[in-house]
Amino acid sequence: MKRTAVIIRTSEDGKRCIAVDCLNIKVILDYVRQDERHQKKFRHICDIILKGYKIRELYDKEEIDVKSKGVRAMKFFKGRDNDRIYCREITMGDKIFVVIASELLKGKKTQKISPRVKNIIHKVASYEYTIEHAK
Repeated sequence: MKRTAVIIRTSEDGKRCIAVDCLNIKVILDYVRQDERHQKKFRHICDIILKGYKIRELYDKEEIDVKSKGVRAMKFFKGRDNDRIYCREITMGDKIFVVIASELLKGKKTQKISPRVKNIIHKVASYEYTIEHAK
């Protein structure tokens, strides 16, 4: 399924970007902007990604099977709200690594992969993106 994503942040060297799926941009950004706690957590996770750090408690693979390659999750407030933003990772032709915030899941209830979560992960894995810069 062909979709569009818009870049919202870029690393200092320009080799890593954070983008948001255009069809879900309102839901995702409304979630992030709802209060200072969510804004700080989102900024922190984005900083980690843009600097190339690996902190699995905040951003980790969600590759549950062969159909879910390239899917990751931003993890908000594990043990409390346990919300997730499922992301698709792609590398553009000019070697720019892009993490696309694709789908929001509020209140993940279990450590196991429920059918609902599995469906979201497979859906995100199926997305093909055209990347645009913010206007």
